Order: sequence, then C-alpha cells, then structure tokens
Amino acid sequence: MGTHPDYAAYAAEQLSQAGNIRLRKMFGEYGVYCDGIFFGVICEDQLFVKITPEAEAAFPGLPKAPPYEGARNYFLIEDIDNRESLAALVRLTCSVLRETPPKRKKKI
Repeated sequence: MGTHPDYAAYAAEQLSQAGNIRLRKMFGEYGVYCDGIFFGVICEDQLFVKITPEAEAAFPGLPKAPPYEGARNYFLIEDIDNRESLAALVRLTCSVLRETPPKRKKKI
C-alpha cells in the first residue's frame, strides 16, 4: 500500500523543530533526513527512528519494531504530535549518527 504523501508531509512538519528535514521517496515509502543525516523511515504511515544506545537510554519506553519485513528494529514513534519530545529524540539520534564512522564496504 505505501505511505500516503499527506502523512509524510505531516510527519516532516512535526519533525521540523529538530533541524532541516528532508524526505526521500523510496519504493512507495520515505527515507527521513535531518541536516543531511539519514535517521529514519516512514513506512505504511508510521514513523520509525534508528535506535542508538544514547537514545535508548534517554527514551527507554519507546516501542521497537521493524519498519518492513527483514529490517532491523527501529523505534516506532506512535505519538508524532509531541513535537518537543520528537525533536529531542531526532537531535540526539543524529548527533550520535554524525559521530559514528561510516561502515566500510566489502570488497568483492
């Protein structure tokens, strides 16, 4: 079915306090970036944010689920209307991801 564009636009608006939010359409769903850092996805009209140890410690009650079959668990954001909490989670997650060295690609 995929994510409805209106939901994606609303989620981006709710995330706007975290920084410069950009959505990238991928296979009917959306990748979500903040200040150039890929931190989450919107799948089936649900927002998912990457899990980091720091965010898990700061937000221990967030549910986790894979955004699609075969994916790793992400935080499943059930309340996207709480802009302050959402912005804090995204800022923390992106600060950690920004400092994490990129993975090396395997040589074939």
